[in-house]
Amino acid sequence: MLHILTEAAYGRPPVADGDITVLPALPGPRHCVVAFTAHHVMAAEIDEDTIRQRLDPGDLSQPLSAPFLLFLAGWLGASPGPIDMLMVAPPGDHELPLYARDDLVDHPRVQRAGRYRRELTVYAHREHGEPDGILVIGRGVAGRWEMAYEVAPTARDCGLGRRIARAAGRFVDDEPLFAQVTPGNVASVRACLAAGYVPIGSEVLFSPHD
Repeated sequence: MLHILTEAAYGRPPVADGDITVLPALPGPRHCVVAFTAHHVMAAEIDEDTIRQRLDPGDLSQPLSAPFLLFLAGWLGASPGPIDMLMVAPPGDHELPLYARDDLVDHPRVQRAGRYRRELTVYAHREHGEPDGILVIGRGVAGRWEMAYEVAPTARDCGLGRRIARAAGRFVDDEPLFAQVTPGNVASVRACLAAGYVPIGSEVLFSPHD
């Protein structure tokens, strides 16, 4: 999976042939469905024949449809998350000062990131005190580098989210940095696009039932 994602990040996605690639379950977020243009990749504990029997080859939207995701959730005993847009970060700039902070482990954004990612590093726009913006970078799906950010309500509507997103790439060397953005969160979508992020697909991650 990591090879497929990396190739897509560098502009070489799977061939748009309408097919499905089925892979074994992954470490961490074990199950996922990733959609590229006219090609889907699934990593899950389910055999390929069962998947193909449930899907119409002529319906390219079906692997991310609600009925199929509910079927897959029942088979896996896991809950599907939202359908996120998968984006790749540009090279990061150094204009915005961001400081590594190890005192923000209880921040809700950091807590949430820790459920899905390892090797977390937290950066803040302020070196001390309550941050007005934070950036979290860690290893996520298939070991890829992922970013998440949040801007405090009092600091919104001034471009800080875009600037944090634009800076994120500078903290990752020689590997692509990915971001997952729910399309309904139009503020984050616009901020990432304005920061130079490139959409490469969409995906759903599955979490074990509580």
